[in-house]
Amino acid sequence: MTDSSVPPGGHRSGRGPRKRDDKRRSGPPRGRQGPNRPPTGDPAREAALDTLRAVREDAAYANLVLPALLRERRISGRDAALATELAYGACRAQGLLDAVLGACVDRPIDGLDGVVLDTLRLGAQQLLRTRIPPHAAVGAAVELVRARAGSRPTGFVNAVLRKVAEHTEAAWVERLAPSDDLGRLAFTHAHPRWIAEVFARALGGEEELTELSAALAADDARPAVHLAARPGEISAEELAAITGGEESPYSPYGVLLTEGGDPGELAPVREGLAVVQDEGSQLVALLATRAPVDGEDTRWLDLCAGPGGKAVMLGALVAIEGGTLDAVDRAPHRARLVEQATEGLPVRVHTGDARELALPEAAYDRVLVDAPCTGLGALRRRPEARWRRLPDDVTELTALQRELLRAGLERTRPGGVVTYATCSPHPDETAAVVTAVAAETGAEVLDTPALLPEVPDTGLPDGAPGIQLWPHRHGTDAMYAAVLRKR
Repeated sequence: MTDSSVPPGGHRSGRGPRKRDDKRRSGPPRGRQGPNRPPTGDPAREAALDTLRAVREDAAYANLVLPALLRERRISGRDAALATELAYGACRAQGLLDAVLGACVDRPIDGLDGVVLDTLRLGAQQLLRTRIPPHAAVGAAVELVRARAGSRPTGFVNAVLRKVAEHTEAAWVERLAPSDDLGRLAFTHAHPRWIAEVFARALGGEEELTELSAALAADDARPAVHLAARPGEISAEELAAITGGEESPYSPYGVLLTEGGDPGELAPVREGLAVVQDEGSQLVALLATRAPVDGEDTRWLDLCAGPGGKAVMLGALVAIEGGTLDAVDRAPHRARLVEQATEGLPVRVHTGDARELALPEAAYDRVLVDAPCTGLGALRRRPEARWRRLPDDVTELTALQRELLRAGLERTRPGGVVTYATCSPHPDETAAVVTAVAAETGAEVLDTPALLPEVPDTGLPDGAPGIQLWPHRHGTDAMYAAVLRKR
């Protein structure tokens, strides 16, 4: 929608002042105004702005859009690092930034033109959460909106961002945060309140506010990049030497990258010797292999395999045992990703509903059910997700999770084991699912923390079953896992 009105005092060339329209919107105009302008010569901020647009207009994922833009535009080095910091940072902190911007304009910010709103979010992110000098951040935002929307909204963007710059982030928090402790922590660390409440439950209750603050702060930080060495092909020590990274503290296959850049361009990743995978996901795959089983141990199943990170590790480990892995995903494009990731391994990929699909084996020795979930444990890596998820999402997902865990047990032979995992610490998606299904089926819930003795402090409050990893405790995504044995 385009508003062609001129701000008060403005003139249209050759016609003199325009008669005021009482129905005209206040603030900057909506839509593109003026002629197309040449690029600003600021590739980092342009890529960040285009990422915010895709997230806002297309419900895109920032961690998929931005890397593609950087490759397409051949942006690297410091410019790529800046684009990443600004785009992911603005997505992650959107709720906080919008509250500050809302205090600096005279109408709801969702009524602003999209380009203007994205530019303001990008500018506020720089002013409040980076060390970029205020004059540079404001000037860059003005030039960016001029190139994208013409000169008309530049004065508005300049004025709003100058108001933002009048206070530090801490001062804005002091002015705008809720008065209660939990609400204040959620606002300070740019999380919706309901997610902070979920984290508090998972940590043992709202009385654990000190640890909740640490958990939210870690979740608000940019995550490290981990690689997983392919078992039987390369060791973590060798992978660390090649990439210049450091061996991970817990996973025997993990490497923590200490330098920036695109990990997909590293030679071991291009050659299939390693994959980009959070250490928490590596530990879940490792956990699935740890519980002892009586008799044969060569028929493994990954029931929700896409996009294939855990299937690579499981496939490589079962190959060492002379066995095979069947990997299932409902979505054809995700199943293709599994095929690509596991090429050369004894992995058979199947597309279909894991609850109904016919499989080559009547029963399996080991089954991994890495169930679809809210993804609250990976908010660091999906920066816009915290503002998209709603509390009501959980109900539908928990029903699916129970069905998938039951299906996993049905496909397991007596004495075999099933590992249930989610990338979420939400108690309704984790221990509650395991407890309910174990009660229904008679499955034995194993002492899961004992299967990962090298990882400290993984137990859940009140003796609930399973393990819970945390960014602030372990440096991993907040993965949950529990191991059950079919009687």
